[in-house]
Amino acid sequence: MNTLGNLLWLLLGGILVAIIYFIVGLLMCITIIGIPFGIQLFKLGGYALSPFGHELVDRPGEPGCVSIVMNLIWILLGWWEIAIIHLVFGLIFCLTFVGIPFGIQHFRMGIQSIFPFGKEVRAKRS
Repeated sequence: MNTLGNLLWLLLGGILVAIIYFIVGLLMCITIIGIPFGIQLFKLGGYALSPFGHELVDRPGEPGCVSIVMNLIWILLGWWEIAIIHLVFGLIFCLTFVGIPFGIQHFRMGIQSIFPFGKEVRAKRS
């Protein structure tokens, strides 16, 4: 079921979301200061490729001081816009019965995109 969900996700715009994350991540990696932010965008892009059956969870020992500071910088630099975009797409997908699972994934991605530092992608446990 996760494979079907991920395939439909990619066909209904998930591939576009992932590509945008990867392109912006590459642009952020041009400067040394932007590398940590680019890495977070790559993580979110990988999660955007197959959100069904995966989740973003806190790494062991997180949140730490560095993660908290980096998340605050992330928010102050305007990355909260990503969360708003996911919120809008989630609401649009939830307008139809078939789109509700995809809307829920956008809501989850929006929440995770607010505080990405100190997180890792792992397979969901049943």
